[in-house]
Amino acid sequence: MWKRKKHDRRSDAPAPELCDLCARTFPPGEAVRGYVADSSAVHPADPLHDGLRRVTACCEAHLEEVRAVYRRRPFVQEELWAGKIGRVLGSGPPVATTDLACRTGLDEPDIRRAIAWHNERHRHLGA
Repeated sequence: MWKRKKHDRRSDAPAPELCDLCARTFPPGEAVRGYVADSSAVHPADPLHDGLRRVTACCEAHLEEVRAVYRRRPFVQEELWAGKIGRVLGSGPPVATTDLACRTGLDEPDIRRAIAWHNERHRHLGA
């Protein structure tokens, strides 16, 4: 196995932030952050944060513009549910259908709606 020499190690300096609106980079200490409702956002480990997307901006005005964009985007409950199902199916051991409701917190009709939404979306995208 190759080992790096001490002088080859990367700097411990924090990576710059990127504005979600204008793509300007700036130091982390200048970031303005917030959360927006987004049905496509599923937290990898914390279901309490599902449906919330953390956004970063270079100033308050840009943060408000980013929030306005998300306010115009419809929140599709089935999209969120499909993301929850995807997280469970993509992590850990295989899940029996009967355990899916338990692991996602969804009931059977919601699971069926999420699957139907997912299948319809992929049919339209040609994926």
